[in-house]
Amino acid sequence: MTDKEKKELSESDICDLFITPAIKDAGWDPYTQIRREVTLTPGPVIVRGEMSARNKNKKKFADYVLAWKPGTRIAVIEAKENNHSVSHGMQQALGYANILGIPSAFSSNGDAFASHNKVAADGEDIETEFPLEGFPNPKELWERYKKMHNIKDKEEELVLQPYYTDGSNKEPRYYQIEAINRTIEAVARGEKRILLVMATGTGKTYTTFQIIWRLWKAKAVRRILFLVDRNILADQTLVNDFKPFGSVMTKIKNRKIDPSYEIHLGLYQALTGPDESDKIYKSVSPDFFDLIVIDECHRGSAADDSAWREILKYFENAIQIGLTATPKETEYVSNMTYFGKPVYTYSLKQGIQDGFLAPYKVVKIDIDKDVDGWTPPKGMTDDLGDEIEQRTYNQSDMDRILVLNQRTKLVAKRVMQLLNATDPYSKTIIFCEDIDHAERMRKAIVNAAGKIAVDNPKYVMRITGDSVEGKNELDNFIDPESKFPVIATTSDLMTTGVDAKTCKLIVLDKTINSMTTFKQIIGRGTRIDEDNKKFFFTIMDFKKATEHFSDPEFDGEPVVIYNPGPDDDPVPPDPEGGEDDDTGEDDGETGGEGRRKIFVSGVPAKIKSERIEYLGEDGQLITESYKDFSAKRVQEEFASLDDFLRKWNDADKKKIIIELLEEHGVVLENLADLVGRDFGDFDLICHVAFGQKPLTRKERANNVKKRDYFTKYGEQARAVLQGMLELYADKGVVSIENPKVLKLKPFSDIGTPLEIIKDIFGGKDQYEQAIKELENELFKEDKVA
Repeated sequence: MTDKEKKELSESDICDLFITPAIKDAGWDPYTQIRREVTLTPGPVIVRGEMSARNKNKKKFADYVLAWKPGTRIAVIEAKENNHSVSHGMQQALGYANILGIPSAFSSNGDAFASHNKVAADGEDIETEFPLEGFPNPKELWERYKKMHNIKDKEEELVLQPYYTDGSNKEPRYYQIEAINRTIEAVARGEKRILLVMATGTGKTYTTFQIIWRLWKAKAVRRILFLVDRNILADQTLVNDFKPFGSVMTKIKNRKIDPSYEIHLGLYQALTGPDESDKIYKSVSPDFFDLIVIDECHRGSAADDSAWREILKYFENAIQIGLTATPKETEYVSNMTYFGKPVYTYSLKQGIQDGFLAPYKVVKIDIDKDVDGWTPPKGMTDDLGDEIEQRTYNQSDMDRILVLNQRTKLVAKRVMQLLNATDPYSKTIIFCEDIDHAERMRKAIVNAAGKIAVDNPKYVMRITGDSVEGKNELDNFIDPESKFPVIATTSDLMTTGVDAKTCKLIVLDKTINSMTTFKQIIGRGTRIDEDNKKFFFTIMDFKKATEHFSDPEFDGEPVVIYNPGPDDDPVPPDPEGGEDDDTGEDDGETGGEGRRKIFVSGVPAKIKSERIEYLGEDGQLITESYKDFSAKRVQEEFASLDDFLRKWNDADKKKIIIELLEEHGVVLENLADLVGRDFGDFDLICHVAFGQKPLTRKERANNVKKRDYFTKYGEQARAVLQGMLELYADKGVVSIENPKVLKLKPFSDIGTPLEIIKDIFGGKDQYEQAIKELENELFKEDKVA
C-alpha cells in the first residue's frame, strides 16, 4: 500500500488493517482482552426552557480498551487517520486513562504507537514512540497497573475475582468499576475502614452489590450485614440489585438475627434502640459479621450517628465500608474521621458533565411578604382571636412561626401554573417546613388543581412519617408505571433514599440550612429516565434554598475539621446545637421553642420577582435561553454567515450539517418550537445564529416555482422534482435527501424508485445531482434577506 493510499483510509480501516493486528501479535486475546469502540460517557444533557438535548460532541468514546481480565481495564488506545501524527490522539487517550484510573495510554495513526506510562521509573521517559510490532504484551501492562494501584502478588486473586453477570451483557459504568476496584483493592491490602463517595442516582446499591458479591465469592468474607435506615431501602435492595444472592439472603425482622443466612439486610432501628433489650445485635458474637456496609453513613443527627457507631464498635473486627453521597464534615460530626479518606469519589457535578445524571434548571421566586417582611398592624388578631406579637416577620418565620394562608395558596397556584404549562402529570415533590405545612400545602394544591384533583383523589398525597395512607402510596409514587400520586407534599420523609426516577419537579418551600440535606433533596431529581423521556428536572425555589448551589462546599472536596489529639476520643463529640439535618419530622403544631403557630387568613401575598437559571458548562447557574445557547454553538462551528452558507451549499447532504449541530446539543426541532414550525432548518440556523430574516419552507418553494427552474428537465423528471419541492415545503430538506421517499405518492405513480433513478434521470449520480441543484435553488443566497 502506498503512503497516498494509506492517507485516504478511514480511521476504522486504520484500526482493522494496522492497529488491531499489532495488538493481537503482542499476545492480546481478541475475545476477552480487546474491546473496540467503548462508550464511557453518553455526553451531558443541555437544558434551556423546556428543551433538552444531549451534547454528543462531549461524549467520551474510546477506540480501544484493553483488559487483563474482564472488569480489570489496564490500557486505552486512541486511533487516528493516517494524515495525523502518531501522537495526535494522546491527549484524548490520557483523558480516558485518567477517568478509568489506568497507567497506560497509547495513540496510533497506523504507522507506529505513541505511549504514555504514568508509572515510568526515575530516569525513564514517560512518553515514547515505537513501531507497530513493539506493542507491549498483557503481562507488562498488568504489572504497570499493579504498580499504580499498589497491588502485591498475593493480593491478585482477590483483586481479579470476577463480577456478577446475568448474561445480559450489562456491565458497570466506568465510575462504578473504579469504585468497585478501589474498594476490593483496599480490602486486599488489609484495610478495615473504607469510605466510598458517590452522588445520588449513580447506582450506589448496584456498586455495593458487586463489591459484596466479589468478596463473598472469593471467600474473603462469609457473613455480611448491609445497614440501612429506611424500610423502603431494604425492601428495594432485596428485590432489585441484591436479588442474585437468593436463598442465602434475609432481611432482619422480628428482632432476631438468623445465623443460617449469610447476607443480612438490616435497619438501624431493627438492630438497636435506647434500651439494652433493644440492642439485638448483641445476640450474636462480635466476630459474627466479616463485612458491614453502611448505606448513607453521613445521615442523621449525632444521636443517630451514635446508633450506627455503637453497632460498628461492637463488630469492630469486621471490614466496614461506608457509602455516602454527601460526606458530612462539620466541627462535630465526621464520617471521614471514622472511615478515613474516600477510596473513590464520584460527584454530582461529574455525573452531570458525563451525562449519567440529569441537569437542573432553577426557577427562583421571591414573595413580597418573605422579602420585604410583614409587620401586623397594632392590635391585629390571628384566626383564633389572639393578638399577634408586634414585630416584623420575614422569610425565616413563614410556616414555622407565622402562617399566611394566602401565601400557601399563592405557592400552590404557581406550582400548578408550571405543571399545567408543561405536563400536569409530571411527578412532583413539594418540600415543606413540617407535617402541618405539608398538609396545608396538599389542601392548597387540591384547590389550585381543580378538576384533575376531583377526578383523581390521589393526584396529590401528603407523604409524611405520621400518615399511614401517605406512606402506603410511596411505592406508587416511585413506580414509573403508576400514574398516581402525581404530587407528594412532605417535610423530611422523602429527603433521602427514595428512588424517584421520574421526578421532574422539586419545589422548595422549606428553609434548608444544612448542605447535607440540600444535596439529598436535589438528589431526588438527578436520575435520568430515558424510557419516560426524563432528561432534566426543575427546581422551584420559594425560600432561597438554592443559594447553596453557589457555595463552594456544594460540590467541593470534603474536609475533616475535627482533629482529635493523642488523648482525645476519635469519635467527634455531639454538637451542642445544629443543622436541620434529618432530625425527624416535626408535626408542626407549634412554631419553634414550644410556641403555637400564628395563623392569619386575610393578609394578601404576591410574587415580587421571578427568574430562571440553567446549569452552565462550568457547573455554575446561568441565565440563557435555548436560542442564545444554540446561537453560540452554531457560531463555534461556523465562523460567519458566509462560512455557514459555503459549507451548507458544499455539503453533499444537508443532513450531515444538521447531525453535526445535534452533536453540539442544537436540536433544530426544538428551535422550530420556539421560532415557528413553518421554517426549515436552513432558515432556523440563519435566523437564530446570524440574525437573518427567515423565510418559511413554502415561501422558498414558491420562489423556486417563480423562476421556471424546471424547464430544462423532461416531463417526468419535472414531475418528480415538483413533487420533491412540495415534499420540502411540507416536511423539510432531510426528507428530499432520502431516496426511500420515491416509494411514496406521488412518486410511486410515476414509476418504481429504480425506474425513476435509472430511466428518468439516467442513473444514481445524475439523480443525486438533480436533488443537489434543487437544494441550491431553494437556498439561493439572495433569498436570505
